[in-house]
Amino acid sequence: MSNKNGFASGLMAGVAVGGLVGGLFGILIGARISDDTDVAENLLDSQDSEKEKSTQETEAIEETRQSLEGKIAQLNQAIDEVRNQISAVNGSLEKTDRSLCE
Repeated sequence: MSNKNGFASGLMAGVAVGGLVGGLFGILIGARISDDTDVAENLLDSQDSEKEKSTQETEAIEETRQSLEGKIAQLNQAIDEVRNQISAVNGSLEKTDRSLCE
């Protein structure tokens, strides 16, 4: 009978120790998985914010390009106006030079 009692007490001790060791491993593995999940979430969040930042930069570049194109068009128009004024002045000078020389 003592063999049966020894077996039963050994079984109970094994269950207790196994449960304790299993619980500790579960806690450690769960913490590691949780940390890995947090790292993965942070990585995804940083990638999302990088995409948003890239999109915002692209939009800002496009706005700047359009603004510069508008300013270039204004400058071209001003240059054309000045060129027309100069040609008008040169045309009237040529007429006066001819009339004075003749």
